[in-house]
Amino acid sequence: MLARSTVLKNPASLAGSLAAGSLAAGVAYATLIERNAFVVRETTMPVLTPGSAPLRVLHLSDLHMTPRQRRKQEWIRELAAWEPDLVINTGDNLSHPKAVPSVVQALGDLLSVPGLFVFGSNDYFGPTPKNPTNYLFKPSYRITGEPLPWQDLRAAFTERGWLDMTHTRREIEVKGQLVAAAGVDDPHLKRDRYDTIAGPASPAANLTLGLTHAPYTRVLDRFAADGYQLVLAGHTHGGQMCLPFKGAVVTNCDLDPSRAKGPSQWGAHMQLHVSAGLGTSPYAPYRFCCRPEATLLTLVAAPTGGGSLGSRVSVSHPTVSAR
Repeated sequence: MLARSTVLKNPASLAGSLAAGSLAAGVAYATLIERNAFVVRETTMPVLTPGSAPLRVLHLSDLHMTPRQRRKQEWIRELAAWEPDLVINTGDNLSHPKAVPSVVQALGDLLSVPGLFVFGSNDYFGPTPKNPTNYLFKPSYRITGEPLPWQDLRAAFTERGWLDMTHTRREIEVKGQLVAAAGVDDPHLKRDRYDTIAGPASPAANLTLGLTHAPYTRVLDRFAADGYQLVLAGHTHGGQMCLPFKGAVVTNCDLDPSRAKGPSQWGAHMQLHVSAGLGTSPYAPYRFCCRPEATLLTLVAAPTGGGSLGSRVSVSHPTVSAR
């Protein structure tokens, strides 16, 4: 009894026990709870040409799907209830060689909505274990995972009408409005070949839209120089493990952590939206202060006269069934 009482009165021992308990609770929360606490975030962005009617764009990214992730698959399937006019998928759909059917089934009715996509590294190669502290110093370019069936995923998307934007420029009509889009292959793998799509964005379009998986500054600068109004990207996971009241610490690319998720201004005339994504690597199955998300972007007309683009309002919905 005396020995037990002595241990409990030792401040260092008590502090160590409390720290260990807090760490264990934090790991459990990040792994078991927040990683599966999916949200829909609504954001309004004034990027369309003056006089344009609003467009509802669902931005999906970084599903990192495995066949057993039933909860995530069911949640994604319900997103069609938001009735978007256009779906944008910015890559990293797969984390398992047999996950293509799971991705297709999860997207469900969304594949009947007009859609555009580009791929990321985890569409081409499977994830591998990495030391998470390495991300604090530089992006991780090393790809050693097994090849993934990206051709099958591409075929599944295009057979349902979605358009592959990899090193392609296209013009499509969405809800009576002209969208001029262009995309690049994943800059994180150094596969981007912007010169294949270079040139001024269409002045006749209601929306000029750039797509990239990883938001590397070299690609964003090229889109901005060509006059694009909006670029959508993923890859960062929003920082994944964020600090309370501060946010992201890393982005796994050369993008500033302050832009790790959500909308931001890039240059004088272009807006950037980075999705925090819906998944994680199976070798790093945790999130903290950065819930997995799909984003419903309401694109509205920019102010006339070259004024300020104004503020963006974001609202998080913990469940899909808000419609």
